[in-house]
Amino acid sequence: MQKFKPQYRRLMFIDRRIKEGAYPNCAGLAAEWEVSDKTIQRDIEYLRDQLDAPVAYDAVRHGYYYTEPNFSLPAISISESDLFSVCVAQTVLSQFRNTPLFQKLSSVFEKIRDALPDKASINTAWMGERILVFPEPVTQVNAGTWDTLAKALRDNRRIAIRHVAAAGDRSRTVEERIVDPYFMVSHKGEWYLSTYCHLRKSIRTFAVSRITSVRIMDETFKLPAGLTAEKMFGDRMGIIWKDRYYRVRIYFSPEVAPFIRERQWHPAQVIKERRDGGLVLEFTTNHINEVKDWILSWGPGATVLSPGVLREKVISDVSRAAANYRA
Repeated sequence: MQKFKPQYRRLMFIDRRIKEGAYPNCAGLAAEWEVSDKTIQRDIEYLRDQLDAPVAYDAVRHGYYYTEPNFSLPAISISESDLFSVCVAQTVLSQFRNTPLFQKLSSVFEKIRDALPDKASINTAWMGERILVFPEPVTQVNAGTWDTLAKALRDNRRIAIRHVAAAGDRSRTVEERIVDPYFMVSHKGEWYLSTYCHLRKSIRTFAVSRITSVRIMDETFKLPAGLTAEKMFGDRMGIIWKDRYYRVRIYFSPEVAPFIRERQWHPAQVIKERRDGGLVLEFTTNHINEVKDWILSWGPGATVLSPGVLREKVISDVSRAAANYRA
């Protein structure tokens, strides 16, 4: 049974069981919904005293029934726009279609929709044809691996993992690593596990899809003081964390500058306009390699002004790519 159990859903569940004519009692309802007998008893009293439900107890059948068979619970108040938002959110879930999250979250949304009264319903058939989501290509994540990692994160438990390198033979695993799982992060179609690696004595990031085995150990750990998700991933530019930060300055030509202006690429970005219609985007990041890949995606429309190390990385990649097309 679901863990999220608001009272109105329990009331609808109890109402449905009573209307089925099976004369349910508190013990049976509590066991089915996975709550205490006292919780169900309070719900029965709420139905009778607050919602004027004609509920009565049959001492012979040892269960509840309605003295007025046509009784209906009052409708739950929800606007059409609220229900529309739920349906759109369910459509957006398609971008997680190849992860263990998809089936679980889809089930949650279905339960939300099923719990709503008929008067709140709208025709949603058109959404699949008119509201489209083109998800990024995603890697396959093993459901067992996902669940084990989630438990380790929840309980701050140390884990032992085996992980295949991206360029390695997938039939051969590397040595077992003992790691403290800090965060799990979704980035460009892949889930990553950010950890403290006891072998390397530093923060290391592993692609979840390439973790071939995971084992929860007896030891627990504590996140280092000050090491927050905001500190590690707050600039949104990448997930491979380094302890050195760079002040990045990129010139965007007039042709691509409008596309840069219309989005917030970094939470602390600064845009400086140029007379030629271009602009300079400035921000601070420690995800220098991911920024390099992003810059290359703009082709000749982007030029790195600083830092020098980023400029050299871009020049190197462009030169190597150009060499592939020389006769």
